[in-house]
Amino acid sequence: MSRMFVIVVCALLFAIVAVLAAMIVLGTSDTPRPLASLAKPFESVDFSDLPPVERIPAPDRTPIAFRAWHETPPAPELAPVVIAIHGSSATSLTLHPLARALAAQGIPVYAPDIRGHGDTGSRGDIDYAGEIDDDIADFTAAVAARRPNAKLVLLGFSSGGGFALHAAALPVGKMFARAVLLAPMLGVDAPTVNPRQAWAKPFIPRIIAIALLNRIGIHVFDHLSVLAFAIPSDRADFLTGRYSFMLMRAFGTADYVADLRNAAPAISVLVGGKDELFKADKFAPTIAAVRPDIPVTIVPGLGHIEMTTSPEAVPAIAAAVRGADRTR
Repeated sequence: MSRMFVIVVCALLFAIVAVLAAMIVLGTSDTPRPLASLAKPFESVDFSDLPPVERIPAPDRTPIAFRAWHETPPAPELAPVVIAIHGSSATSLTLHPLARALAAQGIPVYAPDIRGHGDTGSRGDIDYAGEIDDDIADFTAAVAARRPNAKLVLLGFSSGGGFALHAAALPVGKMFARAVLLAPMLGVDAPTVNPRQAWAKPFIPRIIAIALLNRIGIHVFDHLSVLAFAIPSDRADFLTGRYSFMLMRAFGTADYVADLRNAAPAISVLVGGKDELFKADKFAPTIAAVRPDIPVTIVPGLGHIEMTTSPEAVPAIAAAVRGADRTR
């Protein structure tokens, strides 16, 4: 091996390392401006009766925080029980109006703070790649122990809808009678995504660099922030402003087509007709191309957040939870 060849190779390796380092250090972005349409629906929500935070243990991990909305009067043993997954940046608190409405209709709801959010784990990050998958398995087992004869229903909103789809394709998915996806985030390349949405701003150079390093087994940078959310400054105390690379990869569906094909429970999809982040009219053809048996319901006049805050969304969601939407 000639000296010149060694020099060229070393120079090339140095250049690659320098470029990757620059992409990691400098490849960030400013926080996007808060979106008024996503914050405004919560202004009229009454949180005075918000259930307290409870916790269940998680083996080798910090406890999973959650809230529970109990039905009044008590539901029959075989009635549906919902495990609800909040959206990106959020916590179980943001599901309060929907969970309270479902509980009033005899449908109890258990909503965890997904690890990296709220009171579960470290804000904006997780410890290992499969941690959230382990959490949903442990949390589902805990709810099933409390409600041994109930029909469990997995409900997810936005990014939580994408994660619910992912979970439905895992072994834990077999524990659910059905999954209800509310305006689900199916991935950045899905036809349903509105490219003009400004809710989340990815740090693309840093993401590319970390992903390339992952391919050669280097994961030391996986805990760096790679995604910033347009959250209002006065809500930064409970919302998560940034995701690490690891959390971004874990909280959602990496392949909605494969997850739709492999999901164990029956699935229903609902979206607001005026959703700002997604193209409501694209959900039906996108889902039907993979699973024509899955009903897609568009709730007229509702925006993205309003699917969890507006009383107008509750009848369609309750019907999907009970499986009544599948008889049409």
